[in-house]
Amino acid sequence: MATRRLATEHEHLWDLSPAWNVLTATERNLVDLHISIHQFKKNQLIHYEGDEPTHMMVLVKGKVKVYKEGVGNRNQIVRMLKPYEHFGYRAIIAGEQYNTNVCAFEPSTVYMLPKEIFLSLLKSNRDFCYHFLVELATDLGAADKRSVNLTQKHIRGRLAEALLSLKNSYGVEADGATISMYMSREDLANLSNMTASNAIRTLSNFASEEVISIDGRKIKILDNDRLMKISRMG
Repeated sequence: MATRRLATEHEHLWDLSPAWNVLTATERNLVDLHISIHQFKKNQLIHYEGDEPTHMMVLVKGKVKVYKEGVGNRNQIVRMLKPYEHFGYRAIIAGEQYNTNVCAFEPSTVYMLPKEIFLSLLKSNRDFCYHFLVELATDLGAADKRSVNLTQKHIRGRLAEALLSLKNSYGVEADGATISMYMSREDLANLSNMTASNAIRTLSNFASEEVISIDGRKIKILDNDRLMKISRMG
């Protein structure tokens, strides 16, 4: 992992995320003094489940997956992160160890702020604290919904939901239909709580029904309305 302190010409967090716009000039100087840039290679672990949290983190470039190790070495992807999302701060606020692993899905740039500085900002700036309160509440609601969907939906519904989630998070390519995220069948399975063989078979069924088309790891959504219906029906 390559690490360096931020130079004066770096992109400031308050230019990238509205959460940081509310900081005072003094608080911004404090952030500039302590924040650092970390570069992670593809498949490199950013933090492990059980680690003591030392920094709150902001993904600035790349894609990152958050996952838990399951029975039989099967991983369950909890969520995928996109640029400008925060992570690693829940454990800091709760005073707990990390309860997930976080790994760079592709080469990624992460800003890290020491937990002591982050906690001091939460305590001194009410608007800053409120933003993270809203973010935690939103994430909790999304986690509850995802937990129900993964346990109650059938395989087709889970995979359709995963594809739509990837599209909403990462967008599509210039053709307006190909998801701008290329996942292995195993990662898709881990995101959808199924085996890789079930993911492969269900993708093939979607393709034969002309809901999607497949070119290697590229997935093009041909019938978005039908994919949404499959997701809703479960």
